[in-house]
Amino acid sequence: MNPPNDTHSLLIGYILWIFGFMGAHRFYYGKQITGTIWFFTLGLRFIGWIVDLFLIPSMDREAAL
Repeated sequence: MNPPNDTHSLLIGYILWIFGFMGAHRFYYGKQITGTIWFFTLGLRFIGWIVDLFLIPSMDREAAL
């Protein structure tokens, strides 16, 4: 369950992850530098994109702070 002052949605994060090879989920969580890297390298040739599937919950918690 999301805290009341949470500004990011885990569901939105996963929806954007589908387009993650373009870095959309990283931009959403405020990671502009790695979002740009993902955009130009196609999610680090899709390997980083798959790893991000497991990292999204921690990105969501970090963005809520």
